[in-house]
Order: sequence, then C-alpha cells, then structure tokens
Amino acid sequence: MGLSDAELEAVRAIERADGADDNLEPFFAGAVRARPVREVRVEPFLIARHPLTVAQARHWLPAYEDSFAETDTSTARFEGDVDDLLRALPFRLPSEAEWEYAARAGTTTLTFRGDGRPDEDHVLGDFADEERTAAAENAFGLAAMGSANEICADVWVPHFTDAPADARPRTGDGPRVVRGGGGDLHPWQGCDEWLLLLSATRDEAQDFTAVRPAAPVPVSQRT
Repeated sequence: MGLSDAELEAVRAIERADGADDNLEPFFAGAVRARPVREVRVEPFLIARHPLTVAQARHWLPAYEDSFAETDTSTARFEGDVDDLLRALPFRLPSEAEWEYAARAGTTTLTFRGDGRPDEDHVLGDFADEERTAAAENAFGLAAMGSANEICADVWVPHFTDAPADARPRTGDGPRVVRGGGGDLHPWQGCDEWLLLLSATRDEAQDFTAVRPAAPVPVSQRT
C-alpha cells in the first residue's frame, strides 16, 4: 500500500515524455501523503462494482437530490448527507487499505492498466452503458476505480504513521480520506487532474464525494 519509488519514477517518465503539458511539482511535493509503502493484511470483503448511482442513492435515501447528475445511472455525489446515507445503508464504507487493494487488483503500477498516463478510457461517471462499464473494470471486476472522489471510512491523516497493519480504518475526529476523483474534473485542463486516477493517490474529503459500499464476507461463504 502506498506510492512506491517505482511509481514516482513512472510519473517522472510521463512528465519527461509530455514536456510542459502539466505542472507536476505539487504532486511530487505532496507525495509524502501516500508514503512510505507499507504491507497491510486485507481480509476478504465485499465491495460494490461501482459507486452508488443516483437511483441507488434514492432507494436508500428517498430525499436525495443531485443537481449535477444528468441521469439516474450517473454516480451519486454526497455532501452533508453522507452520514444520513450511511445510517440508512445496510453496508459500510471501505477502509482506505481495502479501497487501494480493490483499486490495484493485484497490480503495483500507477493504475490497474499499467504505468502509462491514464486517458479518458479510464474515466466513467455513468453506468447505463454496460459495454463501457465492463471496459472500465479491473481484474477484480470493479469498474471506474479512481474516476469518482470516493470516501473511505478512515479519518484523514496526511501520511501512514501508526496506521493499522490489518486494514482497519483509522478513527477519530476530522474529515475522512477520499480516493480517486480523476473523472470529477474531466475534461482535464492540463493541471495534472489525471493523477487522481492513480491507485495510491489520497486526499482529505472536501465538497462532494461518492460512495462505493463495502461489507464483510458472510461467515458461511468463507473458505
């Protein structure tokens, strides 16, 4: 878990190849927030194929409104109503370690597709098109990991100091961790927005966030 030296070098290689298209200095300056790389034991868990859609959000939270969503199959985004949703859902948020494990899907590269610069094929915010949704899946069958600004169960700490080694979320007061968000800023304006699609990129929750529910594997189904 975390942003490795190899991944940092892959970003530098992209920077050299792209020239001055993006200013990546803020990314390198903030890389410490996703370091050092650490080993975490992740027990089996269930996680949704994609973030909750508007229609799914309204199933659990009938009063939910989203002025930014274009269709009921678009990713639902929450602000002050996240806790209301969590009280209604029979699920939980993934821990930050679970989210990264799910996003990487067995890889150690920048994204589940490798060390190249992500492009618009990585971005997905509407799940009406089954063919496109399937094309955005990683090896675990999870779609659009990194596209939306997804909230995790952990409280934001700008590094991994004293983080549990068993994938439990860090608890306490303050904003939660978010992962992803590269699709929320698409089309990109040459301000390094694509870096939000990286499996290791992390930040503190601000404004609107998406929710990808998680749950433990039922004991009867464990092997």
